Amino acid sequence: MTTMKAIGSFAALPLSDPLALQDIEIDVPELRPHDILVRVMAVSVNPVDVKRRQSLAASSTPTILGFDAAGVVEAVGTAVQTHSVGDEVWYAGDISRNGTNAEFHAVDERIVSRKPVSLSFAAAAALPLTTITAWESLFERFSLNAESTGDLLVLGAAGGVGSIMIQLAKALTKVRVIATASRDESRDWAIQLGADAVIDHHNLVDEATHVAPNGIDYLFTPQTQGNGENFVKILRPFGQITAIDDPTDLDVTSLKAKSISWHWEFMFTRPLYGYDMVAQQRLLARTAELVDSAVLRTTVTTTIEDFSAVGIRQAHSEIESGHAVGKVVVTR
Repeated sequence: MTTMKAIGSFAALPLSDPLALQDIEIDVPELRPHDILVRVMAVSVNPVDVKRRQSLAASSTPTILGFDAAGVVEAVGTAVQTHSVGDEVWYAGDISRNGTNAEFHAVDERIVSRKPVSLSFAAAAALPLTTITAWESLFERFSLNAESTGDLLVLGAAGGVGSIMIQLAKALTKVRVIATASRDESRDWAIQLGADAVIDHHNLVDEATHVAPNGIDYLFTPQTQGNGENFVKILRPFGQITAIDDPTDLDVTSLKAKSISWHWEFMFTRPLYGYDMVAQQRLLARTAELVDSAVLRTTVTTTIEDFSAVGIRQAHSEIESGHAVGKVVVTR
């Protein structure tokens, strides 16, 4: 086995262009000492996949997109200690390496965990990236714990990160979770996952002030652009914001009068810098325990059974629509 099938992109092209995502054949990746080789059984598509595809520079070398994956260990590197051939695993990948939209994928064992035994590969693939993002936001950026109280506002709550953040906050803290959603389907989904209140982000200031008249304590946002002044209005003094997007109009000086703290969350920081990488393995292992104990549920809502350029294109289209609820998974 020297080559494998993959889905590649050579340039930033619209999905309507058949060359945007192509079925290709490439070499099976060589393993670094701490790498495992995973036979990929399912992947999910995240907004970061779409954003990355849309920003690719033209190249004769294909970029293999994809981060989330669930699969089976096929081979291990010389220094691997935590996984063995045959293990069923899940992980969120590394933005500095080729992605998971391939037959086989090489990944550092330290960001990989055994997948929940109660979940199929498809159901498992929905969770890693969004769970790491939500977990690091709640418990590292906001420093919440089992005794934490207050009001947490989750913007875009029906999306991938919001869907698992609601569950984690309700299961592992005492905060009240306020979700934003504007469509009936999104509102129903957020309530099913445990949100205590749902408000419309189109009328954010009035509705947030109504449900939390003393101010929001913690605000998570994938939608900062144009919302800076609104955030200042609805946060209490010494409140906190964690953002995962890339706003171009950010002016943090407006936060000063209320001593509001701003945090960035980028779940690729650990693998990108080789910093405390095993923390993500521990996080995913703990998540697997919570899933198998029925404390957390998968967030997959759409499963595409076509692991090819056609199937990945369909998943990207779902995300680009801006109306996806939960997670979109592509499986073999």
